[in-house]
Amino acid sequence: MGMGRIIVHLHGRPSDKNLSNLLEDYHLRLKSKVKLEIHSSKLSSHDYLSRLPENTILLDEGGEMTSSVEFSKKFDNWNLLSEDTHLAIGPADGFEKGHNRISISLSKMTFPHELAAVLLMEQLYRSYEISRGSAYHRV
Repeated sequence: MGMGRIIVHLHGRPSDKNLSNLLEDYHLRLKSKVKLEIHSSKLSSHDYLSRLPENTILLDEGGEMTSSVEFSKKFDNWNLLSEDTHLAIGPADGFEKGHNRISISLSKMTFPHELAAVLLMEQLYRSYEISRGSAYHRV
């Protein structure tokens, strides 16, 4: 078994208390698997991107669409890797175009970046539950 963790990068903490609480809730459930890294919301989109590791997967509406089950397969693979897997939620205005990074999309719809962070954490939790074979994920 590898020792890599999944590290979720956020551009600032959610200012919405409800979203912040949800984020914290999923994070607590996933503590052993997922680490949250909060970057200063004062960083420009460019500076934020430049601080993310080279192999970071960006959450971008133009990215690859996956189902929850496909995403859980990625999650299982990430957990087997010896190095960390980095996922990043963009700033409020999204990532700059032409970033040339691998990206995945949570939906064809656009969400506030704070809600996207909660959705990502929920999908990571769902993936964890799918791989454990729990009843959380009903097909």
